[in-house]
Amino acid sequence: MNVRVLIEAGYEKYLLKRISYVPNHIAVIQDGNRRYARLSGMGTTLGHRAGAGTTEKMLDWAREMGIRHITLYSFSTENFSRDREEIESLFALFKEMFRRVLEDERTHRYKMRVRMVGDRTLLPPDLLACIREVEQATAAYGNFFVNVALAYGGRNEIVHAARSILHDVGQGTLSPEAIDPGVVEAHLHNGMNLPPVDLIVRTGDERRTSNFLPWSANGNESAVYFCAPYWPVFRKLDLLRAIRVYDQRMKLNGYIPKRRVRN
Repeated sequence: MNVRVLIEAGYEKYLLKRISYVPNHIAVIQDGNRRYARLSGMGTTLGHRAGAGTTEKMLDWAREMGIRHITLYSFSTENFSRDREEIESLFALFKEMFRRVLEDERTHRYKMRVRMVGDRTLLPPDLLACIREVEQATAAYGNFFVNVALAYGGRNEIVHAARSILHDVGQGTLSPEAIDPGVVEAHLHNGMNLPPVDLIVRTGDERRTSNFLPWSANGNESAVYFCAPYWPVFRKLDLLRAIRVYDQRMKLNGYIPKRRVRN
């Protein structure tokens, strides 16, 4: 084992012992697949595939640490402006990954519920059929939640929620006076009732949250962690550093920890 691996393993243990607060819900902006591919001299498709491998590992790390909700920003509404060939290869990769989730024994052993967040009208029928199959197969699970944001845009989501609320008002099932934050939340994310985001993590050395879960994250004043590694080379150590940011904020505000990170 090389020296770097030993040092990182030691630092992971150091952080684990000092983290008291575990976020319930982490939102991850998986950025840098294409830049990683260019720097590595590989095609864009291989860069996205490398990123998908990191996603699998990160879900294991998060579950081991006791994080119950993960929302992954996988494809935004703005991404539809990319080259058609890249979009089609991404959709093919998404289908492959959803099928792997369905076949992976860990999904069922750990009772992992998988759902999509985003505008379903923008996705091709074959991908939607695959997503629905996974959602139905995991609908009864409730130990660990993975939300995949596809064709997602924060402003678009709020527009759809506003339309849904106006429809209910027009039907007479909701009075304008009854509209409050709880009503708005009930109409977001297709009524999925996502918990507030505690921590946003963005890779790729970009320092912006890119219209991601504006109500659930910005409205909850979630902690934010920006880091330099491109998503394909994101490590467990980077996740721990992100959790440390959340932990430090909680300690600064004087909260009493309900649970510790699992060692």
